[in-house]
Amino acid sequence: MSVVGLDFGTQNAVIAVARNRGVDVITNEVSNRATPSLVSFGVKSRSLGESAKTQEVSNLKNTVGSLTRLAGRSLKDPDVAIEQDYVSAKLVDINGQVGAEVNYLGKKEQFTATQLTAMFLTRARQTASGELKLPVNDMVIAVPAWYTDAQRRSILDAAEISGLKVLRLINETTATALGWGITKLDLPAPEEKPRRVAFVDIGHSNYTCSIVEFRKGELKVISTAYDRHFGGRNFDKAIVDHFAKEFKEKFKIDINENPKAKFRVVAACEKLKKVLSANAGAPINIESLMNDVDVRGFLKREELEELMKPLLERSTVPLEQALAEAKLKPEDIDSIELVGGCTRVPALKAAIQNFFGKQLSFTLNADEAIARGCAFSCAILSPVFRVRDFSIHDIVNYPIEFTWEKSPDIPDEDTNLTVFNRGNVMPSTKILTFYRKQPFDLEAKYAKPDMLPGKMNPWIGRFSVKGVKADAANDFMICKLKARLNLHGVLNVEQGYYVEDQEVEEPIPEPKEGEDGDAPKTRKVKKQVRKGDLPISSATASLEQSIKDQMAEKEIAMVMEDKLVADTEDKKNELESYIYELRGKIEEQYAEFANEDEKAKLREKLEQSEDWLYEDGEDATKAVYVAKIEEIRAVAGPIVQRYLDKVEEERQAVLKQQEEAAAKKRAEQEAAKQAEAEKKAAEEAAKKESQDAEMKDAPEDGKTEDPQ
Repeated sequence: MSVVGLDFGTQNAVIAVARNRGVDVITNEVSNRATPSLVSFGVKSRSLGESAKTQEVSNLKNTVGSLTRLAGRSLKDPDVAIEQDYVSAKLVDINGQVGAEVNYLGKKEQFTATQLTAMFLTRARQTASGELKLPVNDMVIAVPAWYTDAQRRSILDAAEISGLKVLRLINETTATALGWGITKLDLPAPEEKPRRVAFVDIGHSNYTCSIVEFRKGELKVISTAYDRHFGGRNFDKAIVDHFAKEFKEKFKIDINENPKAKFRVVAACEKLKKVLSANAGAPINIESLMNDVDVRGFLKREELEELMKPLLERSTVPLEQALAEAKLKPEDIDSIELVGGCTRVPALKAAIQNFFGKQLSFTLNADEAIARGCAFSCAILSPVFRVRDFSIHDIVNYPIEFTWEKSPDIPDEDTNLTVFNRGNVMPSTKILTFYRKQPFDLEAKYAKPDMLPGKMNPWIGRFSVKGVKADAANDFMICKLKARLNLHGVLNVEQGYYVEDQEVEEPIPEPKEGEDGDAPKTRKVKKQVRKGDLPISSATASLEQSIKDQMAEKEIAMVMEDKLVADTEDKKNELESYIYELRGKIEEQYAEFANEDEKAKLREKLEQSEDWLYEDGEDATKAVYVAKIEEIRAVAGPIVQRYLDKVEEERQAVLKQQEEAAAKKRAEQEAAKQAEAEKKAAEEAAKKESQDAEMKDAPEDGKTEDPQ
């Protein structure tokens, strides 16, 4: 079982995997640790991630980004109108969901944001599988803390379409906090004052601050605040607008009229911003930007900070909100951890440091902390790994209420109840009790729609409770419903059942010393006893299973199409390489193995094949390329075979020489051993003979010679 975490960002995605020795961030097919969150469409196939980025400038209208900011939204959402500034493809409405209209396989196609997200998750899954050499089925995915129920369901649906099982959707700052806390061995004991850490994450498009309390073996998020339109791309836009104005005055060109020119300026401004993070000034130079005009400019860091001023003025708002909700002051925070690419901007760091009045901490990898936290979360939830016990208590960001129709039998009944308040612990379960004589419906929605991102529909779901009826005495059925906000932050009414009041006997606690010991041992009490289940049917923002199945089939078909196109391209490249390889070898390696007639035939065949490849063979099928390779092999085969026979003959000769040398060496070793043995035997014999002679010369014991 794989243990994989995914930081699914607006601009890039980072994949981390837990192994026995720790957590590693894995690289993609071009050895980058972050993969662009892009999906692109072409006349032959899709391009995902790196390949989509490579051709983005030449295929702008068919490339879709900002996937996490489109998921679960409608085209009418004002936030989606903002995204159109950052997405080159045309955004359209598809059955109430936002999607993109693109040219794919030579015709116009429309894909929902959920489908586009599924496509990218397919690429993430393939990247992880390729690295691990294992199938990847389970994953923990990080999402922005401000995501609503509909947005979370959209990511879960996309994962299912791509063949992934999501073990947990985790808020980005919560994942960062987990990655920070799980490795700490010096956290306070449960009964001690907790360590409070502010995690500030400023990425490409989001600014989030979470205040988290740590004790040994647990983290508890106590507040989260965010600015959904504050990030690296907003800084980039300020720089782009500055240079757009400058280029219009200086060079008389308007980049806003040319999408490709504007894209190139955005890319150059992003690089310039990074240079200014470490330098006082930086140039910008773009050749032939548009109308064959070369442009150049220069920006100082002070000028950049002036451009950023409206943004920097907002930089402390999420910090103030997070502290206010946590009922804390800046001095109550023990540590401030910064992550996200945008936290490298000096002016932003200075503003945050001034707000807290203490040194900032950068112990986590700014770009990879979220992915690492996701991998740790996956390891905790996986039966494969043994991880230090660490519980995660996140919070509800938007209050959720249930409403229902008034029962005709209870005229003064309240018809709504806020079940999950903002700041409640998540995951969480609440039991709702209803007195009814007939089936009924209830709806869940967000209690304060003005808190939601954009103008999202506050509706979460409708739940119909079946099987409800009055009892024999025409009394109410007592219905219990289990409402659960699960690990993903998704709400469901998971279970329904009915109970009856019954008298049951329960034991009375033992009497204390001095009390009457003859008191009864049991007493009768009224208790609610569960009698049976109530079926519940749900209607939520999740896609119907049949639709998900259709989308999954389409995704599989597109994956197969991508594979076929890739294989075809490989065969085309193989044919081209084979032509060049043989052309060189026939004059060198193979020269002595072919007569002039054979050489002429092979050269002619290679020339014909090359002409075909660059004229008619540009868009041939895989089978045609394979056939062309075989045609060349048929002509070159006898020549190549003679060469291989000669190589084999030489190899065998070398082997024979090696064997003869080895045999000779063995014979010499045996002869040496024999000579050594004979020498040793001769020495032993001489030694024995010497000892025998000594014994013969010695007088016998007890006898003396006659003196006469």
